[in-house]
Amino acid sequence: MNEADQAKSLLRGARGNGRFEDLAGRDVPIHLAHPFETMDLAGYHAVLDDLGRAFPDLERRVTIEISGRDGQGQLWVGQGGYWCGLFAVPFLDIPPTRRMAVMRFHDFFRVEHGAVVEMQSLWDLPELMMQAGVWPLSPSLGREFHVPGPATQDGLRVSGDGAEALGVVDDMLAGLGNDPAGTPRATMARFWHEHMSWYGPSGIGTARGIDGFRKHHQAPFLGGMPDRSARMDEGHLFAEGGYVGFTAWPGMDVTLTGGTWLGLPGAGQRLEMRSLDFWRVEAGKIAENWVLVDLLHVYHQLGVDVLARMRELVN
Repeated sequence: MNEADQAKSLLRGARGNGRFEDLAGRDVPIHLAHPFETMDLAGYHAVLDDLGRAFPDLERRVTIEISGRDGQGQLWVGQGGYWCGLFAVPFLDIPPTRRMAVMRFHDFFRVEHGAVVEMQSLWDLPELMMQAGVWPLSPSLGREFHVPGPATQDGLRVSGDGAEALGVVDDMLAGLGNDPAGTPRATMARFWHEHMSWYGPSGIGTARGIDGFRKHHQAPFLGGMPDRSARMDEGHLFAEGGYVGFTAWPGMDVTLTGGTWLGLPGAGQRLEMRSLDFWRVEAGKIAENWVLVDLLHVYHQLGVDVLARMRELVN
């Protein structure tokens, strides 16, 4: 068993309930989505306890699991999937549906000497609000639905050298990452499959195909924040087989200067963004991209308390 497989095997128990108390020290930094923010292991498990009370039959279903070393030589394990179960009692004051509910997650673990030394995690809380009928902000431009795992159904059987897939994603990020005018379609077609699926967070939604991606995410995003700058030097890009993962906390700096991204008027606000990604590369092009963005953190920086606004809908 190679080092990457050993790291995945180490965290296999976390697939079921998200806990890894035997694999980390009490002071390991755990970075969670807003409103939780950074905490220690005990704090993280307290959040899981709250989630477990809301979902008495809580399951953590992993659909993608990869591991590998980043450019700095650090070993990472990325797991993507969704929490699910009967949503029976409120969670963060989100009213229960008393039916099956799901909430996507992306969890990235940094591993050293057989122990977790850092975790970065995003939960799609807007997805849970939408299922409860209390999403209080602008509607998504993309499609809102239960985001699937890989079309190839191999997300838990990933193995092999990820150098080729990493090269595709790295070239894509280098070629498209700093084009303030919007990337020409022909340029995108060099890296993305014509019928790509881009699975964005709830509040943005899913886009299908290059044209759908440009219309339902890229154009509004670039129109509102043409100066966006990714923190690639601080991020962690790694690959295994045909899959690539990226994590950073945060991963991007932007200035909201124009347009109407998420229905927000630009007034020159400087923001940072947390985004955790998985890509699946097929035949030299990106076929699928799972993206979670900490939208509640974005709104928080703009002075909008999404949970407080949601409570006004409930009460």
